[in-house]
Amino acid sequence: MAGDSKWANIKHKKQKTDAQKGKIFTKLGREIAIVVKQGGPDPEVNSKLKDVIAKAKAANMPNDTIMRSIKKAAGEIDSTNYEEVVYEGYGPGGVAVIVEAMTDNRNRTAGEVRHLFDKFGGNLGTTGCVSFMFDKKGVILIEKSDKVKEDDLMMKALDLGAEDFTAEDEYFEIITAPEDFSKVREGLEQDGYEFVEAEVEMVPQTTTTLTDQKQIDFMDRLIENLEDLDDVQNVYHNWDGE
Repeated sequence: MAGDSKWANIKHKKQKTDAQKGKIFTKLGREIAIVVKQGGPDPEVNSKLKDVIAKAKAANMPNDTIMRSIKKAAGEIDSTNYEEVVYEGYGPGGVAVIVEAMTDNRNRTAGEVRHLFDKFGGNLGTTGCVSFMFDKKGVILIEKSDKVKEDDLMMKALDLGAEDFTAEDEYFEIITAPEDFSKVREGLEQDGYEFVEAEVEMVPQTTTTLTDQKQIDFMDRLIENLEDLDDVQNVYHNWDGE
């Protein structure tokens, strides 16, 4: 899973950049709003909400901010309705890109996403054009420290149903099937483990390397600009060259 691990770490670094810009809490608030409207404000009943709360905590979102977002969503049944939309396309050099968005205006979001693909040497494709190159997986990252014993964590994760465990330079990475993610995450949480990242993601089966400097610059700018769009929640890709 080395390629996946590298990708997950890159994604985490990008998320930290997002957090510094103050955007990630807004995006998480929107995600909380959608799952509350789908399944209610009680995380003990709404397992999707429980997963999003874990994701928000991993992103250092304060508890009171999380609770405020849940209460706000629960009280705004007739307010703006966001819908989930997925765009697929190719970046420079044929890099596969998946963009997950939550929007109240599909035309606006599609136009903004298409514009960025065109601007940075890519092209927006049709639904399904690249998603077959990715697998949906639960990804849990736990920072290496003296308190975390590798063998204990590995055994615990595998006993809970994890598919794979990898030790990287800075993190331990645990991969699960999507349907086992909540069980593994909750089991580790109950044992006192804290997460750098905990969410179900699109993990690439293979990665693409870019060697042309212009393509590398354009790919970097494409990802950065897509992530900066208010409506975009996640950007997944199979580029290994960041």
